[in-house]
Amino acid sequence: MKKGMFEKLKKSLEEAVAIESGKMAPARVTTRKRKKFNPRIYGELLLDVLPRPIQTEAENERALAVVDRLMSKGEDNLTPEETTLLELLVQLIERFEKKAYPIPEAPGYRVLRTLMENRGVKQADLLPIFGSRGIASEVYNGKRAISKAQAKKLGEFFGISPAVFI
Repeated sequence: MKKGMFEKLKKSLEEAVAIESGKMAPARVTTRKRKKFNPRIYGELLLDVLPRPIQTEAENERALAVVDRLMSKGEDNLTPEETTLLELLVQLIERFEKKAYPIPEAPGYRVLRTLMENRGVKQADLLPIFGSRGIASEVYNGKRAISKAQAKKLGEFFGISPAVFI
């Protein structure tokens, strides 16, 4: 055994016993995170995952599982290569889900109705915006379009972009 090695081992053992018995707190272990992207390591990750454009629900589920595994590590614990792989998989998943599960655009009155229901807003609360109960009712029921001026006021009222009402 090299000179001094025995002392280091003895000290390590004593510290382990002290930590185990509660007489000493464990030291915080910090590792320096490598910040430089390594193409070889990234290539190995790509070989493991083999990402490609997602065509089926099974492929989507597989990609989601890899994303879930990476995210469970915590954003600060990912290597640059894992972060790049995560970004790639998220883009592929989003692209597939946008095609597979399109979200139809909702007419302004439906957006208004949903916001009102979710936030407990009554038609009477919107009288300053619409000016009368009749107009508020017509807009709420989709019988009258929301004007640009009303959309602007609704956007301010709900704290969202007026564009969702037009």
